[in-house]
Amino acid sequence: MDMSRRTLLAATGATAATALVATAGPASAGGRSAAAPEPDDFVTLLGRAESLLTGGAFDPADADFATAVATLDSTARGLWNTLDRTAGRTALWPDLAPVTDPGNFGQSYTRLRTIATAWATPGTSLAADTEVADALVAALRFAHDTAYNPTKPQKGNWWFWEIGAPRALMDCCVLLRERLPAADLADHLAVVDRFCPNADRRTNSPTLAETGANRTDKAVIVALRGLLGRDGAKLVSARDALSDVRDAGRNSLFRYAASGDGFYEDGSFVQHDVVAYTGSYGTVLLSGSAHLLALLAGSPWAVADPAVSVMYEAVERSFTPVLFDGLMMDAVRGRAISRERAGDHRDGAAAVSAILLLATGAPAAYADRWRSVVKGWLTRNRTAPFTAFASLPQLALAKAVLNDSGVDAAPRTTGLFVFADMDRVVHRQPRWAYTLSLSSKRISAYEAGNGENLHGWYTGDGMTYLYDADDLGQFNDGFWPTVDPYRLPGTTVDTRRRTDLGTGGGTSTYRPSNAVAGGAVLHSRYGAAAMELTGAPGTTLRARKSWFLLDNAVIALGAGITSGDGQPVETIVENRGLGADGRHRLVVDGVRQPSSQGWSKEFGRAHWAHIEGVGGYVLPEGAALRTLREERTGTWRALNTGADTGGSDTPLTRRYLTLWVDHGVSPTDARYAYVLLPGASAAATAVWSHSRPVRVLVNDAGAQAVEVRRQGLTAVNFWAAGTVGGITSSGPASVLVQRRGPRISVAVSDPGRTLTGLTVELPHRVRTVDSADDTVSVVPGRRPVLTVAVGGSRGHTHRAELVQ
Repeated sequence: MDMSRRTLLAATGATAATALVATAGPASAGGRSAAAPEPDDFVTLLGRAESLLTGGAFDPADADFATAVATLDSTARGLWNTLDRTAGRTALWPDLAPVTDPGNFGQSYTRLRTIATAWATPGTSLAADTEVADALVAALRFAHDTAYNPTKPQKGNWWFWEIGAPRALMDCCVLLRERLPAADLADHLAVVDRFCPNADRRTNSPTLAETGANRTDKAVIVALRGLLGRDGAKLVSARDALSDVRDAGRNSLFRYAASGDGFYEDGSFVQHDVVAYTGSYGTVLLSGSAHLLALLAGSPWAVADPAVSVMYEAVERSFTPVLFDGLMMDAVRGRAISRERAGDHRDGAAAVSAILLLATGAPAAYADRWRSVVKGWLTRNRTAPFTAFASLPQLALAKAVLNDSGVDAAPRTTGLFVFADMDRVVHRQPRWAYTLSLSSKRISAYEAGNGENLHGWYTGDGMTYLYDADDLGQFNDGFWPTVDPYRLPGTTVDTRRRTDLGTGGGTSTYRPSNAVAGGAVLHSRYGAAAMELTGAPGTTLRARKSWFLLDNAVIALGAGITSGDGQPVETIVENRGLGADGRHRLVVDGVRQPSSQGWSKEFGRAHWAHIEGVGGYVLPEGAALRTLREERTGTWRALNTGADTGGSDTPLTRRYLTLWVDHGVSPTDARYAYVLLPGASAAATAVWSHSRPVRVLVNDAGAQAVEVRRQGLTAVNFWAAGTVGGITSSGPASVLVQRRGPRISVAVSDPGRTLTGLTVELPHRVRTVDSADDTVSVVPGRRPVLTVAVGGSRGHTHRAELVQ
């Protein structure tokens, strides 16, 4: 089957730098003379480029490689059998007619690349077949003459003209270079020179500088064009596009962004100016950079910019926190969540492969750590094992690590990560991870367009993702086409029916008007996160939502929930996918509930609930809890009608268990409080509910706060100046204070980015300051006062360590 355009680029860009295998075929085809021999440097790098596409040499007796070869062969054989090879053809495949449509010729080139890859890969039924090579050369010529040549005006989606088609075309030329007539090669290079002459600018809009993943995509295209055309200047252009030496680094990929697209110092990655996109565009950027670094290594055009360390640091700052046993978290995949042929495991595989490829040339201090972390991911994931679906190049990289006894498998990453520059929070414990997807006037609630992500309405409204070591299939087992899009976990929603998003051409985003989205983190262990919900366009729904992140629990509070639209408003505590036939036990206040589908019940004042295999849910104030078991049927096509990424119409049915609090129609100042205990047993949940080790200090529109007495911790989200738990703040802020013996630790942030300065008064006597950020000054005493310069800190955490 075809892959999505972004997944396909990531897969071919993040491939193995293994032994170089040059596939030589007979002399010229099609009656034209073959291209002349090339200088040694070009020959060497073209061979390397081929290995990056095919995976290079491998052991055909290895069962994993045999499976990957069989998968490639099956896909390529299917495309070969349906390729129209008749003289009077008007398209290459019937479902991609007319070929003059950008989406159609773009996908035609990617299909031809799949066939060409199989032709160049020993062990497939198409390998080294003269008929196949001749047909591919003729098909490329047909596409050029009919649809994609320098005389054609750019119409429709620019991406196909400037990235999708030229990348696949150049890959085909690399694979077929020994069979490709010189005149044909010249034609194909000319079309790339027309639509992707350099990586710096958008060809159809020359004043627009390319940034982020798009820039990397184009740099790879320009490099391949330079190799095929024996043009060293093109290789220099491609290499320098990573650093952009012509623009004083303004658009350099080897620098931290301060706005717009790129990697940020806090680990965030943004594309399309306002979308959290580590798992899609971020992976493409990493893949493309790794590809160029590996491709050009040791040559006269090798990347030597020391600022490449930004890319090395991104592996652990940006990618490791959002990969759970090799699965890419959906909260950072943007509209790619609607792509049937992507999935968290496949986008994760692309990132894993990019990291391993980057490791082939990175300093040992980086590379050794990365390989250890990756080995941990690969060995733990038995739900979507990498070796079962990886391409040959991806597999070659992975097997090298798996078979290396000198590489130890690292344990799961733990810690708490507030990605303030992309409105995401990730809380990781040894056996689970919890992710918050927030939004603000800075970061979009969702992106839709080109027929993709049609039901993404609430994915940025505080949706929560629970990743469990024993349930790795939660979000890739038909979740998105079957889950109720109005009841996403963690969200507070107006339940009115919504119209599909993004049905037209191009992409668009929605940014709400709220300023607050983010939080503070203490000791990489405890966190306070907040988001002011302003509701969907055309609604009056407002809410103030907080999450307090602890060692074994997440406390979720909501207050000020108000709406005047005459619609029911709900807060979704959980909406857990149970698979096709799951019958997970639900216990509420110690009583086991029915497991029959369609069962529902409202509990007037529930105190706790437990879902087998997931964990416990405590309602510390008691609440009217509503529950539902249901089977839901949907299709990927209902989410994605994109020309190149659209899903199938095959119905999928999955079971769900949903818990929610109903705030009624047009509520005024409603609230909720619940505690999630990931992995806890029913007995442990009951004990937690009765012992209440965490106390809710306040939950209203002025502040939300909890106290964990055993840990000496108080965490507060102030929505305005005030005092809670003895802590006084001069304005809205997230504040965590922990007292352990004579030491007091403080963490403060301004998640709304509305202040220049903030004062925080503590209830504990302080004699000395052990350490403090440059932005924090402390006046010790019986009621110590911290003055924090939060202006310009972009919502990041300020810290101080004090001694009594």
